[in-house]
Amino acid sequence: MQANVVVVGSLNMDLVTRAERLPRPGETVFGQSFGTVHGGKGANQAVAASRLGAQVAMIGCVGSDAYGVQLREGLEAENIDCQAVRTVTQGVSGVALIVVDTNSQNTIVVVPGTNGCLASQDIMAFDGMLQETKVIICQLEVPMETVGHTLKRGRELDKIVILNPAPASGPLPVQWYASVDYLIPNESEAGALTGVTVDSLDSAELAARSLLALGAGKIIVTLGAQGALLVSAQRVMHFAAPKVEAVDATAAGDTFVGAFSAALAAGKGEDDAIRFAQIAAALSVTCAGAQPSIPRLQDVKDFALS
Repeated sequence: MQANVVVVGSLNMDLVTRAERLPRPGETVFGQSFGTVHGGKGANQAVAASRLGAQVAMIGCVGSDAYGVQLREGLEAENIDCQAVRTVTQGVSGVALIVVDTNSQNTIVVVPGTNGCLASQDIMAFDGMLQETKVIICQLEVPMETVGHTLKRGRELDKIVILNPAPASGPLPVQWYASVDYLIPNESEAGALTGVTVDSLDSAELAARSLLALGAGKIIVTLGAQGALLVSAQRVMHFAAPKVEAVDATAAGDTFVGAFSAALAAGKGEDDAIRFAQIAAALSVTCAGAQPSIPRLQDVKDFALS
């Protein structure tokens, strides 16, 4: 299989509990349910792209534990090429501890595990995969050096390079921006990157323009129920979000990124790709869990016709 989307990123096992509300610092609350769900921002985006029509390859690392076996098998079951997913001997796979409240808000603690082992050498070992693809996706749950190498190589190969700067705790290395075609942060990530409090369309545009000034090609700020804002040197465009009843927003951002990438790889125009991604993300919040909530291509087509 020749992949038209390559995802470089994390694979985690999500340990998910639902509770009436999120605990305050130092407080214990009773949970209502518990489950293990395949996740990790990289793997989520790979699954989304695959379910929504792309031929996908994943570059990442898992441990030699039971979670590592399950994570690899889960991706293979989604028809994702896992030849570049390295098993780290005696390594412990990444996990995410997730609490979701009755309002579908969540808190997440990520323990990187073997995601921290993904090195530039892993990317170089599969350079041919990058050469053959159309779209390369990165996030920030693997080492920064590895992300920087991938972005730079993607630009050298003239691919569509997408960076989802999550989780973001501060500014990115300035030299990265020139390698990124689409930078896709949510409100909090845009704020962390720029210092701007993003709580409206105007503030989202302000943050996006500061990121453009650093050299990024185009910015798409995802705003949850407020939709998405595209900002480029040529235009500003707001895309309203489809109306749905939210259950769990855990993988909405990852679904958007994967869907947007799949649409671009299929030759859709920028606006159509964003609208497609918004429907996919909206559908994802109507179900619980990370990867279990990600819709399939027919689901998006049916919603678009409804």
